[in-house]
Amino acid sequence: MCFFTFSHTSYEPSLCHAKVLSCVLMRDCRHDRLFMCLRCNRPTLSTMNISEGETQSFFGSDSHHENIIFATFYILIFLIAVPGNALALWAFFRQHSKSPSKVFLRHLSVADISYILILPMRIVYHLFDSHWPFGHVICQLAGFLFYLNMYCSLYLMSFISLHRFLAVVLPIKSQSVRKVLYAKVAVGILWVTVIVSMSPTLFSKRDVRNNSTGSCNKLYLEKTSPTALVSTVVAFVIPLTTIVVSYILILLKLRAIKQKEERPVKSKAIRMIVLIVMNFLFAFVPYHVSRVVYIEMHMHGNLTAASHESLGRANRITSALTCVSGVLDPVMYFFLNRVYRDKLLQLFCKP
Repeated sequence: MCFFTFSHTSYEPSLCHAKVLSCVLMRDCRHDRLFMCLRCNRPTLSTMNISEGETQSFFGSDSHHENIIFATFYILIFLIAVPGNALALWAFFRQHSKSPSKVFLRHLSVADISYILILPMRIVYHLFDSHWPFGHVICQLAGFLFYLNMYCSLYLMSFISLHRFLAVVLPIKSQSVRKVLYAKVAVGILWVTVIVSMSPTLFSKRDVRNNSTGSCNKLYLEKTSPTALVSTVVAFVIPLTTIVVSYILILLKLRAIKQKEERPVKSKAIRMIVLIVMNFLFAFVPYHVSRVVYIEMHMHGNLTAASHESLGRANRITSALTCVSGVLDPVMYFFLNRVYRDKLLQLFCKP
């Protein structure tokens, strides 16, 4: 414990800097006291002789109220998303994969449910005021599985978009490509690629200093590097380009459809476009924009305490928003898959 107290009304700025350093070395100070010191002195990371692990232990820490908000948000997402995705998983695996879209939807439901089942660890982390009680190995595994399933979900949505583009815009020419076998191969390659890409998160070296504080920087990928910037941009630009180009071409094609018998196809395609684009824009775009800014700013260094705190908060908030995809995907399943829709209506519309 620190052997001094802070007054809420007055404190000495000249002594504040030394007290923060002594608290950091003691490792046991409360986060709110540390931030009270930061408000009176506002040192920069370049002038304070503190290691990266130490700065993450208090500059990037959540306040108590923020932790409560995060925990509540994750609990709500978990309670809403688990039933819908569990029903989707059951419904899709009872169907025969007669089309590539069903293969993609099946694996998307697997990624979503795996993604959502990691949330209890984040809930515990925030309920314990940013204290990680599960140890280093589980910390690595939680970060790895969360981002593995997030990126698989992101790319599977781009696969669904690409398949719909081929079916609507090039229905005859793409018949030889739109086969279940090819879809399974593509999904297999996707899982292997994302697993290999995220493996550095799983096998990174242990930070003994940071682990002693009970923190887990893998939950929100707080450590940055030039390769992290490149991989983040590439991982996001590929599905973004696929989805945008596919839907622009689909909409151009749909404008030419005027026959009454083609209108159901047109309306279904438009629903899918709206749902996937909303999901993509709300869940994934904010995170990747924020992530690029976060990495860029940390690479240049010389951040003030306020900037470091703001960037860390934005990184956590946008990472939390990606979980909304687990709620929106079951809505997409409802409109795109008849078996899922029938099962859901049976549950809620029993006579």
